[in-house]
Amino acid sequence: MSSATLLLELKQLIAASCERPVDPASIQDDELLFGPEARLALDSLDALQVSMAIQKRYGLRLTDSKETRRLLSCVANLAQVLETHLAARS
Repeated sequence: MSSATLLLELKQLIAASCERPVDPASIQDDELLFGPEARLALDSLDALQVSMAIQKRYGLRLTDSKETRRLLSCVANLAQVLETHLAARS
């Protein structure tokens, strides 16, 4: 899977799992996702929903809350970790 494809899939997954009315393609790769200053303003419940969707779709379990917060800060961070995870599974 190409990086561009993975990034778009993740954006679609985030928008769907958090039920945000946003065009996934409009989410920037390095855009902050969480917090009041973020355009999407995702919260801890959204983080749980996204992490569960990632586990279901890609088999990556995010267990450490501090690490999960860092990984979910933007789509680019998450894609980087997922690329490593998917490569190890191949």
